[in-house]
Amino acid sequence: MKNLIIYYFQILLPLPLLYFAAKQDPILFVVLLIFYYIYRIFTDYYRLKSKNVLKKNDFLLFIIPLWTIKYFKELYFEN
Repeated sequence: MKNLIIYYFQILLPLPLLYFAAKQDPILFVVLLIFYYIYRIFTDYYRLKSKNVLKKNDFLLFIIPLWTIKYFKELYFEN
């Protein structure tokens, strides 16, 4: 997952599904939004782990909302 384009593709791919769910059913949208948040926790952690920015025991910190702001530059700009 070291390629930045693949990372962007992975985080943006579920967004059309969320959009269509929001137009159809609000409960489905909320459920999918929760799953997307969990998906992003794993995706962001795996990207930072593959770049050797994190240690193995830092995973639980990603459950805290907005914790990834600390690693914004490493996630979105560095290849």
